[in-house]
Order: sequence, then structure tokens, then C-alpha cells
Amino acid sequence: MDEKTGTKSIFVSIVGRPNVGKSSLLNAMVGTKVAIVSGKPQTTRTRVTGILTKGGTQFVFIDTPGLLRPRNRLGEYMVRSVLSSVAGVDVCLLVEEAGKEISPSSLELIGKFREMKMPAVLVLNKIDLLPDKSVLMGQISKMAALYDFSAVVPVSAVTGSGVGDLTAELGKLALPGEHFFDDDALTDQPERVIAGEIVREKLLHLLSAEVPHGVAVCVDHMDERDDGSGITDISATIYCEKESHKAIVIGKKGSMLKKAGTLARSDMERFFGCRVNLQLWVRVKEDWRNRESALRSFGYDRSDFNG
Repeated sequence: MDEKTGTKSIFVSIVGRPNVGKSSLLNAMVGTKVAIVSGKPQTTRTRVTGILTKGGTQFVFIDTPGLLRPRNRLGEYMVRSVLSSVAGVDVCLLVEEAGKEISPSSLELIGKFREMKMPAVLVLNKIDLLPDKSVLMGQISKMAALYDFSAVVPVSAVTGSGVGDLTAELGKLALPGEHFFDDDALTDQPERVIAGEIVREKLLHLLSAEVPHGVAVCVDHMDERDDGSGITDISATIYCEKESHKAIVIGKKGSMLKKAGTLARSDMERFFGCRVNLQLWVRVKEDWRNRESALRSFGYDRSDFNG
């Protein structure tokens, strides 16, 4: 504990290949939904921070995109976002799916850990989907031969099994120091970003094939009414890459857009604790995932594009 404040803190980067449940794990550890989740790969595009203050210890979790070979400039940004997130933290959580063989991307991350002498904890997620738990010992043995992990923790982000054990292991690695965020903070994401991500999550769930991957959401307006009604007006634009995709996002007589808006508004009201009037618009910005100016305008504007 810090002698003056009696507090500790730890910065934790959550890394791994797509679809191993990194965002679900973040939400489970924080205790509420701060990162969007879907069954589609590359749902997370940027680093998302979740914050948990438990006792005198503050945990700052950084969720990252899944590490894959990039196919466009957005993919290049996401890969650099992952690799840069390994630097400047106290420990990395390498998330693997229980019972699965290690992937090339995980081997690349382990190489990064070794290069930086980075403390790392191995998390084997989705144990609830594993019929034969005995295979875990073989998987742990193989992984332990690749790196000296500080701990190995089997968990289920869905059921919560093992999540408390994981938090306890991370607490052992926390360092004395003041908390970086207010003790009641859950995330450092601006409210507009959260609102936009909620809309994008609903589109990921409702749309199929390539369409949802070519969607970006920008919140143009977000203000609470000053008439005492407690209603917050939110206006957002959904950008897609093709006119044919725009028609799919809108749906027959606006049915798809209406459904996405209804689901998103419900989530927003729960998260922000107020009534929401949500207006959605759809526009086309062709090939935006390969256009640097478009990527910057959508918030992917970090120095990752300079390398």
C-alpha cells in the first residue's frame, strides 16, 4: 500500500486473438457493461478502458482488438493498437479459449512479452463450454512451457466462474500508489463514444456477412433538454461503404434501422440512467476503412497511422 494514501493500482492490458471473449471478460471484471460484445470477430476496434476499485486497489483494464493479419488500414490501426497496448502497463492478460490450440497471434504476443520482460497472466476462458475439463491440464502445460506466466486462471466470463480468482491474482501484482481515476468511475470513454458503440453493437447483432464490419457510427449531437423532462436527445449517423449496404442497414420501410434504434435506446437508458430520444441517420462513405482522412474523422486518429 502507498504509505500516504493506503492505496494500490494496476494497469492491465487484455490481449489475444479475436472471439476469445476479451470484452466479455472486461465487463465481468468491472461488474457492468463497458465494452460492446458480439459473436463476430473484430467487434472491438479501439482500446477500451474499464475501471474497478475494490478496497484500496484500483484495477485499470484495457481491452484491445483481436490480433489478426490486417486486410485494410483500419485493420493496420487495430494491430498497432494491440501491440502498443502491451507497452506501458503493469501486466498483460493473455486470453485463450479453453481446450483450443494456441494461435500464431498468441505466439506473437508471447514473443512481445518475452522481449519486454512483461509480467503476464494466462486466462483460459469459456470453461463453461468445455465438456471435458481434464484437457485443461494439457493446455496449461503446453502454455507454461512457452512463457513463465505469473498465474494461470481458468474462467467463464459468461457465468462469472473464476473471475474473482483472476481479480485476486491481479491484486497481488498491484503497485503502491494513488488511484488514477475516481473510485466510482467505470470507464474513461466519453459518453458520445459509448452511445456510438452501443448503436454499432446492435448493428453487429442484427446484420450479417460483411455489412456490419463496414459500419462506423458517429454521434453528432448529445444534449440533455433544459425543460426539466430528464430526456437526453441523441442524434447519430451510421456510415457504411456501399449504397447496397445502406439499403440493408435501413431495411424495408426502415424496419432494420428502427429495430437497431429501439435496442440501442434501451441500452442507453440503462447505462446513462435517463430517458433517451434517439435519432439515427445512414450515409455512405465509400471504402472508408482504407481512407486515412475518414479513419481520423471517425476517431481512429492516434499516432498509430504514422508508423
